[in-house]
Amino acid sequence: MINIATLIISIVVFKYAEAIKTIKLSSGYEMPIVGLGTWQMPPEAIDLAVTTALETGYRHIDTAFTYGNEEAIGKTLKKWFKKGNKREDLFITTKVLPPYGMRSSAVESYLKLSLEKLGLEYVNMYLIHKPFGFVKDKYKYEPAKNSDGSVVLDLKTDHVAIWKAMEKQVKAGRTRSIGLSNFNQSQIAKIYDNAEIKPSNLQIELQAYNQQRPLREFTALRNIAITAFSTLGSPGSSVDKKINASLSLPQLFHNEIVKKIATFHNRTAAQVLLRHAIQNGIIVLPKSTKPNRIRENFDLFKFSLTEEEMKMMNGLDRGDAGRIFHYFIDKGVEKHPEYPFTYLLENKS
Repeated sequence: MINIATLIISIVVFKYAEAIKTIKLSSGYEMPIVGLGTWQMPPEAIDLAVTTALETGYRHIDTAFTYGNEEAIGKTLKKWFKKGNKREDLFITTKVLPPYGMRSSAVESYLKLSLEKLGLEYVNMYLIHKPFGFVKDKYKYEPAKNSDGSVVLDLKTDHVAIWKAMEKQVKAGRTRSIGLSNFNQSQIAKIYDNAEIKPSNLQIELQAYNQQRPLREFTALRNIAITAFSTLGSPGSSVDKKINASLSLPQLFHNEIVKKIATFHNRTAAQVLLRHAIQNGIIVLPKSTKPNRIRENFDLFKFSLTEEEMKMMNGLDRGDAGRIFHYFIDKGVEKHPEYPFTYLLENKS
């Protein structure tokens, strides 16, 4: 008997395998399947990167309040619009609830602040960045810290109350769609079951060593589109790469299967990794500040992986053992009741 979730995923794969450049969200809007990621992209690099992306054909830009580059993106977008380009042609995602803003009372003020920085009247997608909450420092947009350097946890994090405040932002016209980032299955289910406006997008780490199959099946049944970050394995980042099985695996760019497929198609390893994801119906956010890489990362629609190549790529999956990010960069985060990977810690004990 065919598993229903597997069947749904198979339909998605078929639908998006042939040069489909957008995914229809449950909110009714189209979301470009390739976007420019801007995590760890400094403000001074934004203008060249975003301008190159827009001139190349990208129409999806992903940022967040905590990235510190919303204002720089806004300045670049303003110049783009002055050239006669239209706001309605762009899909802008921001994640405007940092952990130190994880309260229902803070939702509107953080979104308004992001809109001001971006110079926009609305964003296309508004995500809750992470499921856990911290107490905010009195003087800075940072978590308050204990004397040992650990973050001060806000143990009153209420996902349903926050989601209700998110829904009000849709009704107010400040965002067209709302979703989640870094939430686990039980956390998503709680929000979904209590939502008037259902989450239409989930942004998570998803790369060849950690393909998130159970979560993808769960979201497929609820018509929640998946956006992947770190699809290329986050090769330029040292953040959070601790007690992680991927450290004993070759970087994805150097994996022999990836290299073999790339050589056969006369493509880069990055293009193969990104193509594998979009053929699985997954939205991707490759990040680069180099114009040639930005252009290469968008050039994904003139080739496709064969069924056998997809099987080879799918076979690289190590599940949670291949996870890169655990968010231990925030010391003590694992003690929060909404820390999403508690089950991994339990498995280690």
